[in-house]
Amino acid sequence: MAALMEAAHVSPRTFYVHFPTKNALVEEYLRRFESEKPLAAEAVLERGDLTPVQRLLAIFDPMESDSPAPFRGCPFHNAVVEGAGELPEVALLAQRHKQAFRDRLVATAAEAGAAHPESLGRQLAVIFEGANALAASCNDTDAFTDARQAARTLLDVAFATEPRE
Repeated sequence: MAALMEAAHVSPRTFYVHFPTKNALVEEYLRRFESEKPLAAEAVLERGDLTPVQRLLAIFDPMESDSPAPFRGCPFHNAVVEGAGELPEVALLAQRHKQAFRDRLVATAAEAGAAHPESLGRQLAVIFEGANALAASCNDTDAFTDARQAARTLLDVAFATEPRE
């Protein structure tokens, strides 16, 4: 907390007026992804220049970054893991966020004309979340390349044809 106060150039008193607890700070940080800056995979699901199937595959596009920093993964997942059951409001925020992402995948699968959009959307969410966790744990975003191939196979089966890209 001291490092944050120093970086923000605020006194402890001012800081704690805005964020009375560490939990409040984490909650506000996560809420910003819902209101101001969606995560990349969520933003791509809203792109109008891609077909629904292309959007479903695009969530697995390789991460490009010039930063030498390690891949951090999903901030919602990280906050729940860091909280280890001690931050119930953070866990609730993460659950709502993950459900909204699954719902968006289901809606996009339905828009693509999948016969079973609920199942397809949920399965794509599992593949995506697994790739995200593996990429963060190993600091290797190649997990998304493998996940994209698995998603492509799943889409091929779901549509019984090659996905339209």
